[in-house]
Amino acid sequence: MNTPTPAVFTAEYWNIPQLDKSQLPAIERHIDTKTKPLGALGQLETLAQQLCLIQGYNSGNYQHIEIKQPTIMIFAADHGIAKNGVSIAPSEVTGQMVANFLAGGAAINCFCDSLDVQIKVVDAGMLFPVENPHPILINQRIAAGTADLSIESAMTLAQAEQCLLMGEQAAKQQLATGTNVLGFGEMGIGNTSAASALLSVLTGLSAQHTTGVGTGITAQQLDKKIQLISLAQKRVQEKYPDENLDPGTVLMEVGGFEIAQIVGAMLATASAGKTILVDGFIVSVAALIATRIAPNTQQFMIFAHCSAENAHQLLLKELQANPLLDLGLRLGEGTGAALAVPLLKVAANFYNNMATFDSAQVRV
Repeated sequence: MNTPTPAVFTAEYWNIPQLDKSQLPAIERHIDTKTKPLGALGQLETLAQQLCLIQGYNSGNYQHIEIKQPTIMIFAADHGIAKNGVSIAPSEVTGQMVANFLAGGAAINCFCDSLDVQIKVVDAGMLFPVENPHPILINQRIAAGTADLSIESAMTLAQAEQCLLMGEQAAKQQLATGTNVLGFGEMGIGNTSAASALLSVLTGLSAQHTTGVGTGITAQQLDKKIQLISLAQKRVQEKYPDENLDPGTVLMEVGGFEIAQIVGAMLATASAGKTILVDGFIVSVAALIATRIAPNTQQFMIFAHCSAENAHQLLLKELQANPLLDLGLRLGEGTGAALAVPLLKVAANFYNNMATFDSAQVRV
């Protein structure tokens, strides 16, 4: 079963830098001189440190943080496993929701409008393409949905490779406009099944641990979903009995086009030295895969929130990630990522502009 690993599934292809951690003591001193007790801003201080390390790598300036044109990129695709009735809606709803994004009527539109965050929507492989061009729509269709991962490979290895390259292209295009924070969201009926299967195959966790109700399926649907993901995990184990699977093979077997394109976009963002804002469970699975390809990628990741999915909490522990928010969200679309943007902005603002004890003539 051994096949050559395409270059995009290797850390060498992405050449992601190691941040200069030797700057941390100076960054911490900069924060500690502010007019507040030591550590009083809690996780915002840690956030400011990370943003400063990321941005200082390219600029050499560790005294100032900028949040420029934050953008949420929503990748959409359909999934063959959805035909088994494991979701609250049929696959046609993927395209209908994308139309809703383009019309400005979804939750993510409301959040981004409120927060001055840009949106881009990427068709990575929906069943039916959007007929008319739209200024926020990017067409990067791989195919009209994946195959049913419970009984066969979700995609070919060539398609998985193409996904990463297309994700790279989309991220580079957005970064070229001046954006320095890219958040990622997703839309795809059946994609929690793909994410759960990916997590099971990558970590060895059983489907019972990695599978949840998603956007609200019944108990009977949940049982069926667990059964199908167990079948997928067993199929992959039997197909590769003696192999430590590389991320490309895992994506090929049980991935989704939107998840794989997000992986490529994250790797490209890290390669450019920019900030990655990670949404919920499905996007966090993409983040896990990106770190398996190039571990340095995680330095550039800010985990926006902890979703209501138990598997997301397990995944955050796997990544040793400390999310910014915990609001019980389970919507997707990048909504959690959008809600975290104000925290990035206030972390930058206090780091840049908060008075020091000396400048404010405060004596303690």
